[in-house]
Amino acid sequence: MAHVITQSCCSDAACVSVCPVNCIHPTPEERGFGSSDILHIDPVACIDCGACADACPVDAIYPADRLGERDKVFIEVNAAFYRDNPDISSGWSDIVYPVIPRLPDGLRVAVVGTGPSGGYAVRTLIGRTDADVTVIDRLPTPGGLVRAGVAPDHPGTKGVLRTFDLLYRDRRVHLLGGVEIGDGPSAVTPAELADHFDAVFYAVGAPDSRALGVPGEDLPGSTAATDLVAWYNAYPGAEGPPIPEDGVGRAVIVGTGNVALDVARILVSSPDALAATDIADRALALLERQDIREVVLLGRRGQADAAYTAAEFRALQELPGVDVIVADNPDGLGLDGPPVPERRRIVLLFHSAVEQISAGDRGQVRAVSVTTGDLTHDITTDVVVRSIGYRGVRLDGLPFDDARGVIPNADGRVINETGEAIPGVYALGWAARGAIGGIGANKAHAIATVEAFIDDAAAGRLPRTAHGPDDFRTLVQNRSPNLVRYRGVRSIDRAERARGQAVGRPRIKFTEVSDMLAVARRRR
Repeated sequence: MAHVITQSCCSDAACVSVCPVNCIHPTPEERGFGSSDILHIDPVACIDCGACADACPVDAIYPADRLGERDKVFIEVNAAFYRDNPDISSGWSDIVYPVIPRLPDGLRVAVVGTGPSGGYAVRTLIGRTDADVTVIDRLPTPGGLVRAGVAPDHPGTKGVLRTFDLLYRDRRVHLLGGVEIGDGPSAVTPAELADHFDAVFYAVGAPDSRALGVPGEDLPGSTAATDLVAWYNAYPGAEGPPIPEDGVGRAVIVGTGNVALDVARILVSSPDALAATDIADRALALLERQDIREVVLLGRRGQADAAYTAAEFRALQELPGVDVIVADNPDGLGLDGPPVPERRRIVLLFHSAVEQISAGDRGQVRAVSVTTGDLTHDITTDVVVRSIGYRGVRLDGLPFDDARGVIPNADGRVINETGEAIPGVYALGWAARGAIGGIGANKAHAIATVEAFIDDAAAGRLPRTAHGPDDFRTLVQNRSPNLVRYRGVRSIDRAERARGQAVGRPRIKFTEVSDMLAVARRRR
């Protein structure tokens, strides 16, 4: 079924550049571009890969069989363009159409993880194969780092979850939340997954944090950005930092990546601004009480080598009522005492390395010893957040590269200790590549890995399972006490939105799995 461009098309031609068969016209080089109300997809040439829909910035492109009644007219509008402009296809004779291999019938695959990597893998599997896809997550709420990692004040980025939610409604997709993968009394082992599916994709992310390796790092008030982000994004079980209400009103963040900037922005934002987001209630309450007025970010190298993107830095500079100061020297910044109460500010101090974290009278973090250039100085603080990178964690039953913190793989194919590919086992995104790049990079890796799977399936390199399609669902029904299917996931989503709507917020997330399960199992 071909894709169709609808009325909300903005004609920016992002779809044209990603179409592998050049079936979207008029292009920027052709007559009619700019004067045509919308662009058009050739229903004959379209191979239904979905690349154009992914690239569309205004969600104007849909499969023809998923259009609502009002938009079905655009099926004819798209087709009529090519009947009325027969010459528009001139020069297409040199197009090389991709070879679509013949795959075995009845393929059944599992995708472990529902973040961007897992979501785009499912999207590609549904678009490129006839496989039956089982999607697994340890929580009853899918989304991975989109739900639990994207900053509350960046709601646009979370819009990708709407795309994934459409996939979970597909008749070939089976979403199973609350299923633990690993080695435990209620867990499903990787060996059992391999036994029940023809292929398994692990998109389990990189949930651990790297350590500073300095004295005092384990003091109360010293925390990892991974934990802090999970806490304010309502991840179940995440604990907030013990920030004293009578502290100096300053936080120190070690690192200058986008996550570090996210944390800084959240810590100094006004409670009123945060109250309009989906930030966890527990975080909003604490941030209202403790009143952090200043955040100092420490960068080991210079500003030119900072890991943040230009867009994130610009967003930081646009914070109302917050001064952003960039410095290579602490002189005159007053970092050894309390910040000025009348103004909030973010200080980026470069060429700086942490030497030690010290405690105050109550045993909590009170100061950080820092070397900036040739100068060693102290910064008084209530909390220290290390944001120096994520790394993967070992999943019992799978190979793991401890040095790199990834599942070892070659082109997405998981490899064993001797470097040989394990048939039918794949790794995606950060779990395979390390914590580098954002949603776009993980999307590209997911697509490439699914293409590797397609090559393996066509070449007969997959170990076909002897189990029937219902065997795994029976296994998890008996093994996983917190099992939640798609209907339960939707119930949780509706409940969170209703909780938020009652107080003028987009949603109020549940922070306890027990509360999620109670809603998921409630009969409507």
